[in-house]
Formats: sequence, C-alpha cells, structure tokens
Amino acid sequence: MAPVVKKQEAAPKKMVTLLSSEEDSFEVVEYCKKHFGKGDKDTELKELDRNFVKVEMRLLVDLLMAANYLEIKSLLDSCCEAFADRIKDYTPEEIRKQFNIENDYTPEEEEQIRQENLLAL
Repeated sequence: MAPVVKKQEAAPKKMVTLLSSEEDSFEVVEYCKKHFGKGDKDTELKELDRNFVKVEMRLLVDLLMAANYLEIKSLLDSCCEAFADRIKDYTPEEIRKQFNIENDYTPEEEEQIRQENLLAL
C-alpha cells in the first residue's frame, strides 16, 4: 500500500502591524518591503510614498512618529512633506486648534512678535 501524502497548506501570511493611538493600523513592514534594496530616486516608489501618506491627519501624525521611532528615513521624509503640505496654509490659531495647543502668549506679546516678524507673515 502506498503511503498517504498529505498536502500541506501554506502557512498564513505573517505581518507586523502597528496600531495608531486610535486603534487604526498601517502596514509599515509592507512599506519597508517595497523599499528594500531600491534607491530613493525610483519614481514608482515616490508615487507609492505619496499614496501611503494619504491618510487622516491623526493617522499621519501617528505614522510620522512610528517612522521616526523606527528610523525609517524615507517614510519619515514622506510624512514630514505630507504634514507640511497640509498645514502650510493654516493660521497659528488653526494649528493650535488642530493639535490642541494652548496659546501661552498674551495678546500684547503676540502683537509684538507679529511686528518683529512682518516679513515672515
């Protein structure tokens, strides 16, 4: 009688998923796999990076912190660029509101800073 050979099923795909502070997940390991061994000049990767960071602001901040903690320079650069693009037209008041930052300047101090930095505003 011939031995019975059982076909082994493929092992389930293992994936490391990072959770954001809001329990959402993003696939940082998949990002790294796509970047492994490729140069920063690859236009396909640049498009991938742009799409990867098209998330809500709170997720972008979590992703930025993860990239910084894990020292993933290309992801950190993409997150910083996306973050800067989103807040570039915000007023200081809008930035404070978005990130729950308390204004610790008095109105007089704020006016003085505005006068000293007229060219920047």
